[in-house]
Amino acid sequence: MIDKHSKIPIYYQLEEAIKTEISENGLQAHDPLPSERIYAEKHGISRMTVRQAINNLVNEGILYRERGRGTFINEQKFEQDISHLTSFSEDMRQRQLTPSTQIISMKRIDHKTNIHDKLELTDEESIYEIVRLRLANQQPIALETIYTPVKLVGNLTENDVEKSFYDYLEQDKGYIITSGQQSIEAALANSEEISQLKLKKNDPILLMQRISYLSDANKTPIEYVKSAYRADRYKFNIEMKRKPAF
Repeated sequence: MIDKHSKIPIYYQLEEAIKTEISENGLQAHDPLPSERIYAEKHGISRMTVRQAINNLVNEGILYRERGRGTFINEQKFEQDISHLTSFSEDMRQRQLTPSTQIISMKRIDHKTNIHDKLELTDEESIYEIVRLRLANQQPIALETIYTPVKLVGNLTENDVEKSFYDYLEQDKGYIITSGQQSIEAALANSEEISQLKLKKNDPILLMQRISYLSDANKTPIEYVKSAYRADRYKFNIEMKRKPAF
């Protein structure tokens, strides 16, 4: 209920009420939202206040509008805690979702590339380049390119990488992955990302790059990964601690 005597702004209370209504009433993506008039009459508030709350939820990506049709529930974003090193498959399974993979391409590179430096390889050492489309409940979420040293993973087949690459490394090869370095930035989807992720021209993506390391004494790089995540379906979270001033 809306508490008009609270110090919390009414529009913010309504935002939270709508979020609760979506989660508790089992509303699904693309279901219509009640009209501004219904919310105004239900809570005894102005339509201007209702409009402000709905505008904020649209800007937040929880709702979307279609001209002449109304306001609808948006597909909710997947959230990932990036303070821990997990694979896409692990992350999806923790959400009770079914991860799957489509192999777009897989090839062996036997010449010097800038990836060699990231993986701390010599010019002569070969690497695999594996491009995969990652899906959750059959919905495309990320386009991922893995680079990994041939000398560490052996003769890979598509069957080895059609599911979780971490499962293959840890269960089949016996490696232990203990750390990684990761960066995330906003970018515009390129033509391949638009096609594979079912985006539109100039749609934004979250571009993630990661180097993962083995637990050996040399901290050997086992993979360099570039992943383009749909910015409308995914967001990353991290817990932060304040560094003491002294």
